[in-house]
Amino acid sequence: MFASPTRRDESRAARQAAIIAIARRNFLDHGYAATSMSTIAGKLGGSKGTLWAYFPSKEALFAAVLDDVTEAFRAQLYDALRPGRDCRTTLLDFARRFSEKLLSPDAVSLYRLVIGEGGRFPEIGRLFDDRGPAQVKARLATYLEREMAAGHFRRADPFRAAQHLIQLIQIRHNTQLWGSAGPLPAEERERDAQDAVDLFHRAYAPD
Repeated sequence: MFASPTRRDESRAARQAAIIAIARRNFLDHGYAATSMSTIAGKLGGSKGTLWAYFPSKEALFAAVLDDVTEAFRAQLYDALRPGRDCRTTLLDFARRFSEKLLSPDAVSLYRLVIGEGGRFPEIGRLFDDRGPAQVKARLATYLEREMAAGHFRRADPFRAAQHLIQLIQIRHNTQLWGSAGPLPAEERERDAQDAVDLFHRAYAPD
């Protein structure tokens, strides 16, 4: 049996959540390089020593922020890939949720951060990929492999197939990252999702 959390455990968890919330806004608003442990400690209202007791490095804190940002996103996408529905309905649900999340303000800020600072801090690119894109791609590949085995798609490398579908869904993502286009209307997002799934089905139609 698992012991119930004590008040001390609950207090520590609340403190950690507060640290992550402050760090999340600082990283997304100001970038990785411009965010320091001292700044976060000051906004938290405690000493830097207290902050280090929770997170031994800025990299560890950034990893916790990535987990916080991507956890709900991954859960939504995994729910879209649940069994029991036809593959077109499932992939369309996945495409809609994926597109909506990619074009959200926090997601755009996070992508800009990783792209803009990944050259100087390659560790943040690895952390981001491990906690976000790589996990989503692996789960989608597992689903597609199962559908290929059932004869709904032609046999192919499921990881490459997953990457192809993801790239089709991301077709408008760059314009958001560049700031060259405003938010997409709902009807355009829906059309893009439909197009991505249609093109994928044609490319991977059973032999």
